[in-house]
Amino acid sequence: MNDVTDVICTLLLCKYPSIDAVYEYSVPCTDPDLTLVRSLKKQTRKMLPSPMSGGPDPFWGNGPDPCNYYSFPAPSNGKRPQNASKSKPDSRSQYPVTTGTSVIAVKYNGGVVMATDTMGHYGGLARYPDLQRVIRVNETTVLGYSGDIADFQFLEGVIERRQIEQDIRGGGVDMKPEALHCWLTRVLYNRRSKFDPLWNTIVVGGMQDDKPFLGGVDMIGTAWTEDIVATGIGKSFAIPAMTSDLEQCGGTENLTKEQAVELVKKALRVCYLRDCRASLRYHIAVIDAADAKVEGPFTIDSNWEIAKSVRGYD
Repeated sequence: MNDVTDVICTLLLCKYPSIDAVYEYSVPCTDPDLTLVRSLKKQTRKMLPSPMSGGPDPFWGNGPDPCNYYSFPAPSNGKRPQNASKSKPDSRSQYPVTTGTSVIAVKYNGGVVMATDTMGHYGGLARYPDLQRVIRVNETTVLGYSGDIADFQFLEGVIERRQIEQDIRGGGVDMKPEALHCWLTRVLYNRRSKFDPLWNTIVVGGMQDDKPFLGGVDMIGTAWTEDIVATGIGKSFAIPAMTSDLEQCGGTENLTKEQAVELVKKALRVCYLRDCRASLRYHIAVIDAADAKVEGPFTIDSNWEIAKSVRGYD
């Protein structure tokens, strides 16, 4: 019985800071040993501050104190409120920081051609001139991206790990372009639903059952497939011109590999001349039944001789 009473008193000491309140709610007992324990607890309570109330001063001005978590910089009074960790909402990326511009891709009668330039812009600053924004996933699949570079670097690591897992499991099963396209749709929509999207538009191209496949996915998970896919400003400048040229050739069924490459190069040149975020250097990927290859960087054949005739800006 004495032990039970002692436990009750200890629990009451933790619950009620005042010793008087403890004795008011505790069980009366005439045991001298228990009385001595209570007396010692009362003296200890007077000497040590309660962890539930206040606490000692900080070690130095605006520095940490022994009873609280420390945040930098500390408040002006040197003490951090108990609910400070919940005083601000969770933060999310509100806009992309370092970005890449257009991706241009087209199907032809035996595969897919895709190209991107090499520039990464930090706002309006041409910060990273040697980026590769089109990557080879496996021998049947290539993808290119525009938008936030850091977000795609994260996504690229996830895709690489997924491909490695499939290689380890064996069986000769690779991620086909249609499967990767569908999976990216789910991933991007999932992040969008968490209000923390990956700020990218991704183009997936490759060979699906010996037929060319070309599709795109935007940052909110909207997916589409088409004969010509472009992102960024290329949607406005490249797609109309490429569609006109493709109609003259009689559609993708009559478009050869060489014609598709020239069509993409022409679109890249148009974007370079009209997009202040574009670069004259680019990578180009060709995916056919044999393999998927990414080549470059190459340089756009541009001619600025007309600049000599411009007057009025001296």
